[in-house]
Amino acid sequence: MAALFCLEEMIDIHCHLLPGLDDGAESLESACAMAEMAIADGITHVIGTPHASERHRFVPELVKQRRDEIQACFEGRLIVATGCDFHLSFENLQDIRQGPERFTLNQKSYLLVEFADFSIPPSLDHALHQLQLAGVKPIVTHPERNPLIRTQPDRLYRWLRQGCYAQITAQSLFGRFGRAAQEIAEQWLDAGAVHFLASDAHDVTSRPPRLKEAFEHVAKNQGEKVARALLVDNPLAAFEGRSLPYVPGLADDAGIENPGPVAPRRRKRFWFF
Repeated sequence: MAALFCLEEMIDIHCHLLPGLDDGAESLESACAMAEMAIADGITHVIGTPHASERHRFVPELVKQRRDEIQACFEGRLIVATGCDFHLSFENLQDIRQGPERFTLNQKSYLLVEFADFSIPPSLDHALHQLQLAGVKPIVTHPERNPLIRTQPDRLYRWLRQGCYAQITAQSLFGRFGRAAQEIAEQWLDAGAVHFLASDAHDVTSRPPRLKEAFEHVAKNQGEKVARALLVDNPLAAFEGRSLPYVPGLADDAGIENPGPVAPRRRKRFWFF
C-alpha cells in the first residue's frame, strides 16, 4: 500500500534541479534527466532550490527563467516551483529584508536555511528569530549532515521549540552521508524532531531525486501516517504556504536532560487538522 501511494503524489521541497546555477544540474539535458527520474519515482511537485551563498550568487530573475525552461518541458507531468538553499550570512540576511518572497519556497512563507559546517555562532539564534518576526518560517536543512549540530543536538531542539522546522535528506536514512548522519536521522525521527524529508538531489547518480524508498522506510518504522506527513502533507502545505498539518511533539526531555548524541526514544505526537 505504501509503495502504491508513493507513486502518486510525493512533493520534493529541496532539489538542485535548475541548470547552471550552482553545483546541481549542469545543463538543461541533465536537469530533464533529473525531472524524468523524479516523475518515475512518484514525485509530482518539485521545488528548485539553488544555493544562495557567497559561492553561488542567487539571482531571482535567472532562477525563474531556468524554472520556466524546465516547466515547459514537463507541463502536465511535473509541477516545478522555485526557492533557494539560503545560507545564513550577513549579506543574505540583509537582502531578505527587502523581500522574503524572492527566497522562500514557491514565494510563500517557508525558507530553507542551511548552516555552515564549521561555525554556528550564538547570534544565529537571534537571526532565526528575526526571520520569524518578518513572517518567514525557517526550515533547517539536513541538520543530520552537519557535524556541529550532530554533536550539539540541543541547539536543534531549541530552534524547533522556537518555532523552526527540520528537513532530513532522504538518502541519509540509507547511509549515503555516513553512519553518524544515518544514526542521528533515525534518532531524530524517533524523538519527533523531523518535519520534512526531501531529496536535496544534485544529479541522477550520486545524489538522485528519489523519495519512494524513504517513504517505504519511514512507513515501515514509524507508520504510514508519519511517512505521508513528511513526504506529502507537510511538503504540500509548505508549497502552498499553509500551516503544517503535522507537527510532531518533541520527546519530553529531548535536548534537556540528555542532550548527547543518543536522543531519548520516548515520543509524543500531535496531529493538527
